[in-house]
Amino acid sequence: MVYEGKRLVSYHCFFLLTAKFYWILTLMQRTHGQEYAHSIRLDGDIILGGLFPVHAKGDRGVPCGELKKEKGIHRLEAMLYAIDQINKDPDLLTNITLGVRILDTCSRDTYALEQSLTFVQALIEKDGSDVKCANGDPPIFTKPDKISGVIGAAASSVSIMVANILRLFKIPQISYASTAPELSDNTRYDFFSRVVPPDSYQAQAMVDIVTALGWNYVSTLASEGNYGESGVEAFTQISREIGGVCIAQSLKIPREPRPGEFEKIIKRLLETPNARAVIMFANEDDIRRILEAAKKANQSGHFLWIGSDSWGSKISPVQQQEEIAEGAVTILPKRTSIDGFDRYFRSRTLANNRRNVWFAEFWEENFGCKLGSHGKRNSNIKKCTGLERIARDSAYEQEGKVQFVIDAVYSMAYALHNMHKDLCPGYIGLCPRMSTIDGKELLSYIRAVNFNGSAGTPVIFNENGDAPGRYDIFQYQITNKSTEYKIIGQWTNQLHLNMYIQTTTLTVSMSLSASVSLGMLYMPKVYIIIFHPEQNVQKRKRSFKAVVTAATMQSKLTQKGNDRPNGEVKTELCESLETNTSSTKTTYVSYSNQTNN
Repeated sequence: MVYEGKRLVSYHCFFLLTAKFYWILTLMQRTHGQEYAHSIRLDGDIILGGLFPVHAKGDRGVPCGELKKEKGIHRLEAMLYAIDQINKDPDLLTNITLGVRILDTCSRDTYALEQSLTFVQALIEKDGSDVKCANGDPPIFTKPDKISGVIGAAASSVSIMVANILRLFKIPQISYASTAPELSDNTRYDFFSRVVPPDSYQAQAMVDIVTALGWNYVSTLASEGNYGESGVEAFTQISREIGGVCIAQSLKIPREPRPGEFEKIIKRLLETPNARAVIMFANEDDIRRILEAAKKANQSGHFLWIGSDSWGSKISPVQQQEEIAEGAVTILPKRTSIDGFDRYFRSRTLANNRRNVWFAEFWEENFGCKLGSHGKRNSNIKKCTGLERIARDSAYEQEGKVQFVIDAVYSMAYALHNMHKDLCPGYIGLCPRMSTIDGKELLSYIRAVNFNGSAGTPVIFNENGDAPGRYDIFQYQITNKSTEYKIIGQWTNQLHLNMYIQTTTLTVSMSLSASVSLGMLYMPKVYIIIFHPEQNVQKRKRSFKAVVTAATMQSKLTQKGNDRPNGEVKTELCESLETNTSSTKTTYVSYSNQTNN
């Protein structure tokens, strides 16, 4: 295994560059001195690229910030783990070895674009006629790695930026985490595929949740960027199409929020007090800061949060603000912890994992120690012994997208395997027809794969390169001073809620799918939250029949095409709700096995 910097042209050459490649080569030169510290290279017969957010965004012009232990290192190691498993598998890509070139995106789309140009170097035709060396000799170009496909990226904004370059060079790309609906546009992102479902499915699931709970007046909140804005746009469009849900406010969190920005957003949300439900498509940091601002405003119990998969079942957004997050309903693509990866990652040490150039930095962060004079941490920190062990001497929980990274790598491997069977029948190793892999041909094999993934569920793609929508629905609950995300339902084309819902004052049990099960009548005791249809507030006890109707009915609203400054379209019902200032305190109704009239 070899690590190396960017190899361009022999020393002492000066370039008289043609305009055709000036921009690309300028960007390549900009990262020339940095790549050694920002890439992993493993040799192989076929080389796959990898894009991972190993570091967060840097501040004040610095491209890279602090290390991301889970989103960066766990996911990166998942790709290496999958490559190891494939290379050991005698029945998959027999006598063909996969290699990698893994880069750090530093969670920034522009930086990722610069880094990803490494993947297309081999495809850029170098015109030596305009290049001369100082001694008059012709230049010697060192041939870079030919990248056949790319795994990544994570953030949708990064994938969009990179996809625009990769498609020009016909390099297929499979993302393990990018969910923006925009990427489903096969005319613009024709070489992009993903093993996670697009947010259009997630938005449908969230509309179904809101409708099932009988809420018809909500606000939306999005992080600025493709993920947040596209998600909210999809939610708004679907809610308009089905009717029954109107948007009080659609607010956006700036990409670079100013001091006090989150407090202003909470104040804006409180301007429509009857719209207590807040639909959030926001990044992890923005979620945490919104909850902090709500806590500062002493609004525990007021907001009913519905969080997208960027919230999911993460601990970091809710740490030290558990009460404000209590009752939040969140969504996450169905996933399973991969036992084989756990065994692999727990066995990683400084001695056996030298191929990962960021692992020493991870070691310091994970164990709170310093590695000799080259360590990044200050001198007051204890020195690492090298005998520390993951999960024994530090907390460890598998990052949620590990499964999808593994599935993305295997999707590429199965596509290459099937391509080899068709183009090189009976041939040991790569045949001449696959010595240079045609990206468009490989793409057709990627879109045709169908295998059981690491979680045992089928991995398939539709004509747009999207994976099917399969989600778990969670609720963040506090019981006996302990907290947990409890699975309360699933969504696979339709909503199935088997809920044990917790609120700040009452525990509620309910079972819903397309309609509320009448079998609930025979349960010993069932608690159901009923909100007034115009205020999400219960005013009087209702019969069980009314409960069923309120939980499942979709009332059709007459759209009023009144565009507002913040972008939402209001309906006649929304207009009337804005003027209603009655109390928004929630009350609850208890039902036994008898109906109440």
